[in-house]
Amino acid sequence: MLSVFDGLRDVTAASVALRMVMAAVCGGIIGIEREFKRRPAGFRTHILICLGAAMTTLTSQYLYLVMGQYTDMARLGAQVVAGIGFIGAGTIIVTRRQRVKGLTTAAGLWAAAIIGLALGGGFYEGGLFATALIMIAELFFSRLEYRMLKNAPEVNLYVEYSSNHTMDILLHDFREQGLKILNMGIIHSDSNERHNACAIFTLRLHKGLDVEHVQADIKSTAGVVSVREL
Repeated sequence: MLSVFDGLRDVTAASVALRMVMAAVCGGIIGIEREFKRRPAGFRTHILICLGAAMTTLTSQYLYLVMGQYTDMARLGAQVVAGIGFIGAGTIIVTRRQRVKGLTTAAGLWAAAIIGLALGGGFYEGGLFATALIMIAELFFSRLEYRMLKNAPEVNLYVEYSSNHTMDILLHDFREQGLKILNMGIIHSDSNERHNACAIFTLRLHKGLDVEHVQADIKSTAGVVSVREL
């Protein structure tokens, strides 16, 4: 442990002020990155959650150490860990393209609450190190994740097409490009042909071929109405 914090482990006016300030700063650091990316929960939300969690731990310690009420100091903190899930769930959405967004923001809110609990309990080192690692994950690992997804060997595509002849052309093109079909599901159109048929492909891409290129080729095929990645 860092000796600089040794005099601030007890519940005093100075330690309470420091813990609350650090909770607001650490929560704000995490939240400002989300704010720049225009996510649902941003700068102020992360500050409030981290600060509220810190106050929860401080209240538990105050009741036990100052007021002399012999209760489980971890009980209030446990409710924060469970309750933050409701707020995190509000940031997760499913887009029209059937993509799930907001998971990173929800995880960041949960982590901010845990950091608040740690700082409120006087575990300054853990709160600071966790904040630094979270920022590294959000700022730098996101680029690595994007590269991994871009070069992923398998992709799921939803294709809407107008005729069976279009499907024959697509299957022929896949063979020509060396794409391996791992799975395929087809929903045929109604007999009155008011609806287009659709198919879901799981394709294995070879090296040098990215998803954008495959989607562009499929979209340019005659009879294809729409194509999107799932």
